[in-house]
Amino acid sequence: MKYFVALLLIGVFCFSLASSRSVTPASADAGKKYGLSFVAPPDSFSTEAMEAVRHAGAGWIAAIPYAFTRVGEPRVYYNSGRQWWGERPEGCRHTIRLAHEAGLRVMLKPQVYVPRGWVGSLDFDTEEAWQSWENDYEAYILPFAEMAEELNVALFCIGTEFKTAVPKREAFWRRLIAKVRQRYSGPLTYAANWDEYAKVPFWDALDYIGVDAYFPLSEAATPSVNELAGHWQPWVEQLRDFSHKTQLPILFTEYGYLSVDGCAGKTWELEKKLPELAPNQQAQANAIEALLLVFSREDFWAGGFLWKWYPTRRGREDQYGKDYTPQGKTALEILRSRYR
Repeated sequence: MKYFVALLLIGVFCFSLASSRSVTPASADAGKKYGLSFVAPPDSFSTEAMEAVRHAGAGWIAAIPYAFTRVGEPRVYYNSGRQWWGERPEGCRHTIRLAHEAGLRVMLKPQVYVPRGWVGSLDFDTEEAWQSWENDYEAYILPFAEMAEELNVALFCIGTEFKTAVPKREAFWRRLIAKVRQRYSGPLTYAANWDEYAKVPFWDALDYIGVDAYFPLSEAATPSVNELAGHWQPWVEQLRDFSHKTQLPILFTEYGYLSVDGCAGKTWELEKKLPELAPNQQAQANAIEALLLVFSREDFWAGGFLWKWYPTRRGREDQYGKDYTPQGKTALEILRSRYR
Protein backbone atom coordinates (compact mmCIF):
# COMPACT_ATOMS: atom_id res chain seq x y z
CA MET A 1 0.00 0.00 0.00
CA LYS A 2 2.80 2.40 0.93
CA TYR A 3 4.51 1.52 -2.36
CA PHE A 4 1.31 2.34 -4.29
CA VAL A 5 0.87 5.66 -2.49
CA ALA A 6 4.49 6.57 -3.15
CA LEU A 7 4.08 5.85 -6.85
CA LEU A 8 0.89 7.88 -6.92
CA LEU A 9 2.58 10.86 -5.28
CA ILE A 10 5.51 10.66 -7.67
CA GLY A 11 3.08 10.54 -10.59
CA VAL A 12 1.18 13.60 -9.38
CA PHE A 13 4.45 15.49 -8.87
CA CYS A 14 5.69 14.62 -12.36
CA PHE A 15 2.35 15.62 -13.92
CA SER A 16 2.43 18.95 -12.06
CA LEU A 17 6.00 19.60 -13.13
CA ALA A 18 5.24 18.74 -16.74
CA SER A 19 2.17 21.00 -16.65
CA SER A 20 4.20 23.90 -15.25
CA ARG A 21 6.69 23.53 -18.09
CA SER A 22 4.09 23.18 -20.84
CA VAL A 23 3.40 26.91 -21.10
CA THR A 24 4.69 27.33 -24.63
CA PRO A 25 4.14 30.20 -27.08
CA ALA A 26 1.30 28.16 -28.61
CA SER A 27 -0.57 28.07 -25.29
CA ALA A 28 -0.78 31.87 -25.26
CA ASP A 29 -2.95 31.54 -28.36
CA ALA A 30 -5.94 30.11 -26.50
CA GLY A 31 -9.07 32.26 -26.61
CA LYS A 32 -7.76 34.91 -28.99
CA LYS A 33 -10.16 36.68 -31.33
CA TYR A 34 -9.13 35.90 -34.89
CA GLY A 35 -11.43 38.02 -37.03
CA LEU A 36 -12.10 39.69 -40.35
CA SER A 37 -13.43 43.21 -40.92
CA PHE A 38 -16.56 42.51 -42.94
CA VAL A 39 -17.22 45.02 -45.71
CA ALA A 40 -20.94 45.87 -45.67
CA PRO A 41 -22.27 44.81 -49.09
CA PRO A 42 -24.62 46.82 -51.35
CA ASP A 43 -27.19 44.02 -51.40
CA SER A 44 -28.27 41.01 -49.36
CA PHE A 45 -26.08 37.92 -49.40
CA SER A 46 -26.31 34.23 -48.54
CA THR A 47 -24.76 31.95 -45.94
CA GLU A 48 -21.97 31.12 -48.39
CA ALA A 49 -20.29 34.39 -47.43
CA MET A 50 -19.94 33.20 -43.84
CA GLU A 51 -18.67 29.83 -44.95
CA ALA A 52 -15.88 31.65 -46.78
CA VAL A 53 -15.01 33.41 -43.52
CA ARG A 54 -14.81 30.07 -41.72
CA HIS A 55 -12.74 28.64 -44.57
CA ALA A 56 -10.26 31.48 -43.99
CA GLY A 57 -9.85 30.21 -40.42
CA ALA A 58 -11.59 33.14 -38.74
CA GLY A 59 -13.92 32.74 -35.76
CA TRP A 60 -15.07 36.36 -35.65
CA ILE A 61 -16.22 39.15 -37.95
CA ALA A 62 -16.47 42.87 -37.34
CA ALA A 63 -19.80 44.24 -38.63
CA ILE A 64 -19.30 47.90 -39.57
CA PRO A 65 -22.39 50.06 -40.22
CA TYR A 66 -20.88 53.34 -41.41
CA ALA A 67 -22.19 56.84 -40.77
CA PHE A 68 -20.89 60.03 -42.37
CA THR A 69 -19.75 63.46 -41.20
CA ARG A 70 -18.79 66.19 -43.64
CA VAL A 71 -15.74 68.33 -42.93
CA GLY A 72 -16.71 71.30 -40.75
CA GLU A 73 -20.36 70.23 -40.40
CA PRO A 74 -21.52 69.22 -36.87
CA ARG A 75 -23.83 66.46 -38.04
CA VAL A 76 -23.76 62.68 -38.25
CA TYR A 77 -25.68 61.22 -41.17
CA TYR A 78 -26.86 57.63 -41.06
CA ASN A 79 -29.39 55.28 -42.66
CA SER A 80 -29.88 57.28 -45.83
CA GLY A 81 -31.12 55.79 -49.07
CA ARG A 82 -27.67 56.37 -50.59
CA GLN A 83 -25.98 53.96 -48.20
CA TRP A 84 -25.38 50.34 -49.04
CA TRP A 85 -27.89 47.87 -47.68
CA GLY A 86 -25.28 46.20 -45.47
CA GLU A 87 -24.56 49.47 -43.64
CA ARG A 88 -28.18 50.14 -42.74
CA PRO A 89 -29.88 48.55 -39.69
CA GLU A 90 -31.66 45.80 -41.62
CA GLY A 91 -28.45 44.79 -43.36
CA CYS A 92 -26.49 44.86 -40.14
CA ARG A 93 -29.05 42.61 -38.45
CA HIS A 94 -28.93 40.17 -41.35
CA THR A 95 -25.13 40.07 -41.21
CA ILE A 96 -25.08 39.36 -37.47
CA ARG A 97 -27.72 36.63 -37.73
CA LEU A 98 -25.92 34.86 -40.58
CA ALA A 99 -22.65 35.05 -38.66
CA HIS A 100 -24.24 33.49 -35.59
CA GLU A 101 -25.87 30.76 -37.65
CA ALA A 102 -22.41 29.93 -39.02
CA GLY A 103 -20.97 29.71 -35.51
CA LEU A 104 -19.07 33.01 -35.78
CA ARG A 105 -18.87 35.69 -33.12
CA VAL A 106 -19.37 39.37 -33.89
CA MET A 107 -17.84 42.66 -32.91
CA LEU A 108 -20.35 45.40 -33.77
CA LYS A 109 -18.29 48.44 -34.75
CA PRO A 110 -20.30 51.49 -35.85
CA GLN A 111 -17.84 53.79 -37.59
CA VAL A 112 -17.88 57.37 -38.91
CA TYR A 113 -16.40 58.18 -42.31
CA VAL A 114 -15.40 61.72 -43.31
CA PRO A 115 -15.40 62.18 -47.12
CA ARG A 116 -12.22 63.95 -48.28
CA GLY A 117 -11.02 64.03 -44.70
CA TRP A 118 -10.16 61.90 -41.68
CA VAL A 119 -12.24 61.38 -38.56
CA GLY A 120 -9.10 61.78 -36.44
CA SER A 121 -9.02 65.45 -37.42
CA LEU A 122 -12.67 66.06 -36.51
CA ASP A 123 -12.87 69.34 -34.55
CA PHE A 124 -15.23 72.26 -34.02
CA ASP A 125 -14.73 75.84 -32.86
CA THR A 126 -17.76 76.24 -30.62
CA GLU A 127 -19.43 74.37 -27.78
CA GLU A 128 -22.71 74.57 -29.66
CA ALA A 129 -21.22 72.78 -32.66
CA TRP A 130 -19.68 70.09 -30.49
CA GLN A 131 -22.97 69.44 -28.71
CA SER A 132 -24.80 69.22 -32.03
CA TRP A 133 -22.37 66.63 -33.34
CA GLU A 134 -22.34 64.70 -30.07
CA ASN A 135 -26.14 64.54 -29.96
CA ASP A 136 -26.15 63.09 -33.47
CA TYR A 137 -23.39 60.62 -32.65
CA GLU A 138 -25.22 59.40 -29.56
CA ALA A 139 -28.41 58.94 -31.58
CA TYR A 140 -26.37 56.88 -34.05
CA ILE A 141 -24.54 54.72 -31.48
CA LEU A 142 -27.19 53.88 -28.87
CA PRO A 143 -29.60 52.00 -31.17
CA PHE A 144 -26.69 49.77 -32.15
CA ALA A 145 -25.94 49.11 -28.49
CA GLU A 146 -29.55 47.98 -28.14
CA MET A 147 -29.19 45.83 -31.27
CA ALA A 148 -26.04 44.28 -29.84
CA GLU A 149 -27.90 43.31 -26.66
CA GLU A 150 -30.93 41.99 -28.53
CA LEU A 151 -28.84 39.85 -30.90
CA ASN A 152 -26.33 38.70 -28.28
CA VAL A 153 -23.34 40.33 -29.97
CA ALA A 154 -20.09 39.33 -28.27
CA LEU A 155 -18.29 42.72 -28.37
CA PHE A 156 -19.22 46.34 -29.01
CA CYS A 157 -16.95 49.17 -30.16
CA ILE A 158 -18.01 52.71 -29.21
CA GLY A 159 -15.97 54.60 -31.82
CA THR A 160 -13.00 54.59 -34.16
CA GLU A 161 -9.93 56.85 -34.47
CA PHE A 162 -11.30 60.08 -32.98
CA LYS A 163 -7.75 61.27 -32.31
CA THR A 164 -8.75 64.89 -31.63
CA ALA A 165 -12.26 64.46 -30.26
CA VAL A 166 -11.38 61.84 -27.63
CA PRO A 167 -8.90 63.83 -25.48
CA LYS A 168 -10.72 67.09 -26.14
CA ARG A 169 -14.19 65.82 -25.19
CA GLU A 170 -13.52 63.20 -22.51
CA ALA A 171 -16.67 63.99 -20.52
CA PHE A 172 -18.87 63.25 -23.55
CA TRP A 173 -17.22 59.88 -24.16
CA ARG A 174 -17.58 58.85 -20.53
CA ARG A 175 -21.28 59.76 -20.57
CA LEU A 176 -21.71 57.83 -23.81
CA ILE A 177 -20.00 54.75 -22.36
CA ALA A 178 -22.32 54.88 -19.33
CA LYS A 179 -25.36 55.07 -21.61
CA VAL A 180 -24.11 52.18 -23.74
CA ARG A 181 -23.61 50.12 -20.55
CA GLN A 182 -27.27 50.72 -19.68
CA ARG A 183 -28.30 49.13 -22.97
CA TYR A 184 -25.66 46.50 -23.62
CA SER A 185 -24.34 44.02 -21.06
CA GLY A 186 -21.33 42.73 -23.00
CA PRO A 187 -17.72 43.95 -23.17
CA LEU A 188 -16.78 47.29 -24.72
CA THR A 189 -13.79 48.68 -26.57
CA TYR A 190 -12.75 51.77 -28.52
CA ALA A 191 -10.64 51.61 -31.69
CA ALA A 192 -7.71 54.00 -31.23
CA ASN A 193 -5.31 54.77 -34.05
CA TRP A 194 -1.84 53.24 -33.55
CA ASP A 195 -0.37 56.60 -32.50
CA GLU A 196 -3.36 57.55 -30.29
CA TYR A 197 -3.95 54.67 -27.89
CA ALA A 198 -1.67 55.91 -25.09
CA LYS A 199 -3.54 59.25 -24.97
CA VAL A 200 -7.06 57.86 -24.61
CA PRO A 201 -8.28 58.96 -21.14
CA PHE A 202 -11.15 56.53 -20.56
CA TRP A 203 -9.65 53.04 -20.89
CA ASP A 204 -10.62 52.49 -17.25
CA ALA A 205 -14.28 52.54 -18.34
CA LEU A 206 -13.80 49.85 -21.04
CA ASP A 207 -12.90 46.16 -21.21
CA TYR A 208 -10.33 46.09 -24.03
CA ILE A 209 -7.76 48.54 -25.33
CA GLY A 210 -8.60 48.67 -29.02
CA VAL A 211 -5.79 49.58 -31.44
CA ASP A 212 -5.93 50.05 -35.19
CA ALA A 213 -2.49 48.56 -35.62
CA TYR A 214 -0.98 50.25 -38.67
CA PHE A 215 2.41 50.59 -37.01
CA PRO A 216 5.13 51.48 -39.56
CA LEU A 217 7.72 48.69 -39.68
CA SER A 218 9.74 48.80 -42.89
CA GLU A 219 9.64 50.65 -46.21
CA ALA A 220 11.53 47.91 -48.03
CA ALA A 221 9.65 46.47 -51.00
CA THR A 222 9.47 42.90 -49.66
CA PRO A 223 10.95 42.51 -46.18
CA SER A 224 11.11 38.97 -44.88
CA VAL A 225 8.98 37.60 -42.06
CA ASN A 226 12.02 37.49 -39.76
CA GLU A 227 12.95 41.09 -40.58
CA LEU A 228 9.44 42.29 -39.83
CA ALA A 229 9.29 40.27 -36.62
CA GLY A 230 12.42 42.09 -35.49
CA HIS A 231 10.95 45.49 -36.38
CA TRP A 232 7.88 44.64 -34.28
CA GLN A 233 9.83 44.23 -31.05
CA PRO A 234 9.94 47.91 -29.89
CA TRP A 235 6.21 48.24 -30.54
CA VAL A 236 5.50 44.97 -28.75
CA GLU A 237 7.36 46.18 -25.67
CA GLN A 238 5.40 49.45 -25.62
CA LEU A 239 2.07 47.66 -26.02
CA ARG A 240 2.94 45.09 -23.36
CA ASP A 241 3.94 47.82 -20.90
CA PHE A 242 0.74 49.74 -21.57
CA SER A 243 -1.39 46.64 -21.10
CA HIS A 244 0.29 45.93 -17.76
CA LYS A 245 -0.13 49.56 -16.71
CA THR A 246 -3.85 49.62 -17.48
CA GLN A 247 -4.49 45.97 -16.52
CA LEU A 248 -6.42 45.49 -19.77
CA PRO A 249 -5.83 43.21 -22.76
CA ILE A 250 -5.04 44.79 -26.13
CA LEU A 251 -7.19 43.96 -29.15
CA PHE A 252 -6.23 44.94 -32.69
CA THR A 253 -9.59 46.34 -33.77
CA GLU A 254 -8.00 46.67 -37.21
CA TYR A 255 -4.77 45.51 -38.80
CA GLY A 256 -3.88 44.90 -42.40
CA TYR A 257 -1.65 45.57 -45.36
CA LEU A 258 -2.12 46.57 -48.96
CA SER A 259 -0.74 44.10 -51.48
CA VAL A 260 1.92 46.46 -52.87
CA ASP A 261 5.63 47.14 -52.53
CA GLY A 262 6.50 48.59 -49.12
CA CYS A 263 3.14 47.71 -47.58
CA ALA A 264 4.67 47.30 -44.09
CA GLY A 265 5.59 51.00 -44.04
CA LYS A 266 3.33 54.04 -43.70
CA THR A 267 0.02 52.67 -44.95
CA TRP A 268 -1.76 56.03 -44.85
CA GLU A 269 0.78 57.44 -47.33
CA LEU A 270 0.66 54.42 -49.63
CA GLU A 271 -3.11 54.76 -49.99
CA LYS A 272 -2.63 58.20 -51.57
CA LYS A 273 -0.36 56.91 -54.33
CA LEU A 274 -1.79 53.45 -54.86
CA PRO A 275 -2.08 53.61 -58.68
CA GLU A 276 1.65 54.14 -59.09
CA LEU A 277 2.71 51.34 -56.74
CA ALA A 278 3.69 47.88 -57.95
CA PRO A 279 1.46 45.01 -56.77
CA ASN A 280 3.22 42.67 -54.36
CA GLN A 281 1.29 39.77 -52.87
CA GLN A 282 4.34 38.33 -51.11
CA ALA A 283 4.96 41.57 -49.21
CA GLN A 284 1.39 41.48 -47.90
CA ALA A 285 1.66 37.80 -46.97
CA ASN A 286 4.95 38.34 -45.12
CA ALA A 287 3.55 41.29 -43.18
CA ILE A 288 0.46 39.38 -42.07
CA GLU A 289 2.49 36.32 -41.11
CA ALA A 290 4.97 38.37 -39.08
CA LEU A 291 2.22 40.10 -37.10
CA LEU A 292 0.43 36.87 -36.26
CA LEU A 293 3.67 35.05 -35.50
CA VAL A 294 4.79 37.75 -33.05
CA PHE A 295 1.52 38.53 -31.30
CA SER A 296 0.01 35.05 -31.01
CA ARG A 297 2.73 34.37 -28.40
CA GLU A 298 1.79 37.38 -26.27
CA ASP A 299 -0.60 36.91 -23.35
CA PHE A 300 -1.60 40.61 -23.35
CA TRP A 301 -2.82 40.39 -26.96
CA ALA A 302 -6.49 39.44 -27.29
CA GLY A 303 -6.48 38.97 -31.07
CA GLY A 304 -7.28 41.09 -34.08
CA PHE A 305 -9.55 41.84 -37.03
CA LEU A 306 -7.91 41.83 -40.45
CA TRP A 307 -8.84 44.75 -42.68
CA LYS A 308 -10.69 43.75 -44.82
CA TRP A 309 -12.97 41.04 -46.26
CA TYR A 310 -15.60 41.26 -49.03
CA PRO A 311 -18.63 39.00 -48.54
CA THR A 312 -19.89 39.27 -52.11
CA ARG A 313 -16.59 39.28 -53.99
CA ARG A 314 -14.31 36.31 -54.16
CA GLY A 315 -12.10 34.19 -56.34
CA ARG A 316 -9.81 35.80 -58.86
CA GLU A 317 -6.79 37.92 -58.09
CA ASP A 318 -7.85 40.65 -60.51
CA GLN A 319 -10.99 41.30 -58.47
CA TYR A 320 -8.96 42.61 -55.55
CA GLY A 321 -5.85 44.10 -57.09
CA LYS A 322 -3.76 46.05 -54.60
CA ASP A 323 -6.45 46.22 -51.94
CA TYR A 324 -6.12 45.13 -48.29
CA THR A 325 -8.14 41.95 -48.71
CA PRO A 326 -6.21 38.65 -48.80
CA GLN A 327 -8.92 37.06 -50.94
CA GLY A 328 -7.52 35.31 -54.00
CA LYS A 329 -3.94 36.14 -52.92
CA THR A 330 -0.88 34.52 -51.40
CA ALA A 331 -1.82 35.91 -47.98
CA LEU A 332 -4.98 33.81 -47.78
CA GLU A 333 -3.06 30.58 -47.15
CA ILE A 334 -0.98 32.33 -44.49
CA LEU A 335 -4.16 33.54 -42.83
CA ARG A 336 -5.75 30.08 -42.90
CA SER A 337 -2.69 28.53 -41.35
CA ARG A 338 -2.09 31.14 -38.65
CA TYR A 339 -5.72 31.70 -37.71
CA ARG A 340 -6.33 27.99 -37.28
